[in-house]
Amino acid sequence: MGLSKCGSVLVLRGEQRKDGRITKGLGLVSVPFGRNLCQGWFFCGDSGPDYDSQHALRWPAPCGGAKLDRPGSVAARERLGHGFWCQGPASATMSHQTPLGSSVPHASCLDLWREKNDQLVRQAKVAQDSRLSLRRQQLAQDALEGFRGLLHSLRGLPAAVPVLPLELTITCNFITLRASLAQGFTEDQAQDIQQGLERVLETQEQLGPRLECGLRGLWDSVLHYSSLLLELLPALHHLAGLQAALWLSTDCLGDLTFLLQTLNGNQNEASRNLLRLLKTWSPPAEETNAPLTLQDARGLRNVLLTASAFRQGLQELITGSLPRALSSLREAASGLCPRPVLVQVYTALGTCLRKMGNPQRALLYLVAALKGGSTWGPPLLEASRLYQQLGNTAAELESLELLVEALNVTHSSEAPQLLIEVELLLPRLHPASPLHCGTQSQAKYLLASRCLQVGRAEDAAEHYLDLLALVLDGLESKFSPPPSPTGPCIPEVFLEAAAALIQASRAQDALTVCEELLSRTSSLLPKMPQLWEDARKGTKESPHCPSWVSATYLLQGQAWVQLGAQKEAISEFSRCLELLFRATPKDKERGNQDASFHLLQTLRRMDRRDEATALWWRLEAQTKLPQENAAWSLPLYLETYLGWIRFPDRETLLEEFQTSLPEPCDL
Repeated sequence: MGLSKCGSVLVLRGEQRKDGRITKGLGLVSVPFGRNLCQGWFFCGDSGPDYDSQHALRWPAPCGGAKLDRPGSVAARERLGHGFWCQGPASATMSHQTPLGSSVPHASCLDLWREKNDQLVRQAKVAQDSRLSLRRQQLAQDALEGFRGLLHSLRGLPAAVPVLPLELTITCNFITLRASLAQGFTEDQAQDIQQGLERVLETQEQLGPRLECGLRGLWDSVLHYSSLLLELLPALHHLAGLQAALWLSTDCLGDLTFLLQTLNGNQNEASRNLLRLLKTWSPPAEETNAPLTLQDARGLRNVLLTASAFRQGLQELITGSLPRALSSLREAASGLCPRPVLVQVYTALGTCLRKMGNPQRALLYLVAALKGGSTWGPPLLEASRLYQQLGNTAAELESLELLVEALNVTHSSEAPQLLIEVELLLPRLHPASPLHCGTQSQAKYLLASRCLQVGRAEDAAEHYLDLLALVLDGLESKFSPPPSPTGPCIPEVFLEAAAALIQASRAQDALTVCEELLSRTSSLLPKMPQLWEDARKGTKESPHCPSWVSATYLLQGQAWVQLGAQKEAISEFSRCLELLFRATPKDKERGNQDASFHLLQTLRRMDRRDEATALWWRLEAQTKLPQENAAWSLPLYLETYLGWIRFPDRETLLEEFQTSLPEPCDL
């Protein structure tokens, strides 16, 4: 756009009238003046400059008509009434010119931008206090868009040191509100931080080479430069707090340590402790007349300290560094902890103290966790572990029953604060975490299996049937062979349920469960020969299907025994043995000696001498192995089955076989 053939004007934001003029706008004017290019920012008000469609910038003159004053002159300043002007090269630092004798009521652009920022902060706080979720969301979203528009306007102008504190503050407010609404940090926030740092370096005209160093290099350069400009320090420390939050939430602990060392001016090896660095970091206090912020640097520091202590304590608890975990978790509990986080911290403290052999102190923390909020799952699960360790079975099972009920209740969570909170900086719970309580079906399984283990067969049977009803509602037609890390796979749950029903003298129900399992594995039966071959050769890592099917036949046989149907029982036991021998690798041991001797006795009673003889030779070789190599942990359904059996005297049984054995043969 031309300006009397000697300059240009760019209207950034404005309103256009019917006569083509743009009024009430924010603009940038550039006019050559001698060898220099003078630039100015102006705010077009009702009595301010107009830009018409004929490409002429017009200031209303006192006597009427249009007049173009030289930029920077007293007349121009008086007519503008406000603005930022520089006399010299376009890249020179701009200075704030106070209007002299101006009767125009408008404030400067800087004051207007600050007023807009403060208005948006107040709007966000009104949204936070609103109890109506839709109104809250709309107000917060409008405030976010307001911050976005304000930043867009500022970043469209050359970077200026006098404006940077406000611009960085607006950037921090925008990032804080954006991350809180999204409930987490994203790459967008990292880009916002980078743009803020680049704006600082733009004033030094050395941005190009430093961009290649990444965010760490940018921070190093910016903090070195800002040490010469004290007015930038509060806003930069605020932005550094958001960078620290982003790096903590994404586990970039090395970058976070570097940043804190740079902020503290100490980069030796002794200062690499994250909690110590956070405690040492002391953000500059903001001036009383500073722009409003949603969350200042010191508030961010407190959140970072609590989140770091909690994360560190959990990691130390998982790795077994219990004294350090206790110290870190206590640090977290004494910090800025919202109620949901405090419940987790108290639960972790209870876990730590239980493992350290202090069950009574652990119980106090668990009681405090249950009183502290509505998230009862983790403390109830930890309470069951504590009571199990103390041998209080009744209290253990009661805790598990309460856990199942708690996971079935949907709690209305409190609306998150429009701030960076501790929850945003915590990692997702890993199944190995002591705070992971799983789903309702997982809790139901834990209750059912514990009832089966402690001999409460009737309760176990009911819980297993409830569990199967829960699982089958969303169960696919195919099973995943490998068991999950948090519990057994679905076929094993069926088998445990059948064992519990048999132990509760509900043989007919057990047969029904077994038939259901066989019907769901029927699609694998045509592939069974290949599965047998894979199992025998060991070419597959987890050839579980033959084991599941053979165990199903075994439990069906036991159910028929309980019903007094000997013929059906023998038939099921025979099918179990046939599948078991076909699927067992020749070069591997049976594993559990109790099960092996029971199998030997069963084969002898059924007059299957060849299989019995081969098994005897294997048992003879197994007895010569070290005990730890010979032992093998059995699934719960087989442990339950073996509990029903009266085992023969091993030495007597072996002696009887030894007197009449032929040469060893393979199956």
